[in-house]
Amino acid sequence: MSNGSAIPRLGFDYIFPDPRYAMKEGLLAYGGDLNPDRVLTAYRRGIFPWYNEGDPILWWSPDPRLLLYPQDFKIHRSLRKKLRQKRFTIKLDRNFERVMYFCARVPRHGQEGTWILPEVVESYRMLHSRGFAHSIEVYDRNDELVGGLYGVSVGRAFFGESMFSLEPDRSKIALAYLVELAKRWNFAFIDCQIPSEHLIRLGAVRIKRDRFLDELAETQQHLGMPGNWQEHEPLLDDITW
Repeated sequence: MSNGSAIPRLGFDYIFPDPRYAMKEGLLAYGGDLNPDRVLTAYRRGIFPWYNEGDPILWWSPDPRLLLYPQDFKIHRSLRKKLRQKRFTIKLDRNFERVMYFCARVPRHGQEGTWILPEVVESYRMLHSRGFAHSIEVYDRNDELVGGLYGVSVGRAFFGESMFSLEPDRSKIALAYLVELAKRWNFAFIDCQIPSEHLIRLGAVRIKRDRFLDELAETQQHLGMPGNWQEHEPLLDDITW
């Protein structure tokens, strides 16, 4: 990408262009770095990094945006049955980097490669150590990690980044527990970023970028749930399906 591009290049400061004026598909800026402070600044403004190996860092704020409002989550009959059988254990923030490892390596239908590059892992690892990035983890009866998701929690918003399953529906199970935690903590929404038919079937909806940014600004008026979520694991025992 050349300096003559209409897409601005970020400087050494953490100032981003106004995301309301990003391109329709969402590309807003390029360059900069993945310093955790820059990444947090981006999330608070509805912007996230997403790029392939060999590309400059690309910063996005797509229109429309896919949001999952906790009260709208759809638990289909087959998933509810698995949740009630509870042939798994849910843990929080116990194995964050391992979740990222699987998210980067478990193949996805119609997708080659990964955007979860080593420098991305390092940035989010630091966000995790500072209490902003979190993982919901699903273990089998042998205490093997078989599914999960990770994302960033800032204010009353959770920004989902990626999920994986080594056994059927384990990522959906992780999402179901995240939704229940979001309800208890009065989170406004779970940001799913890019429209996906899979997530739409689970209740996520497309909304205009301007509306998303307005709702996001409201969530940032609250502290949210910073810190290591492992201490909140007792809440999981109270969840019934």
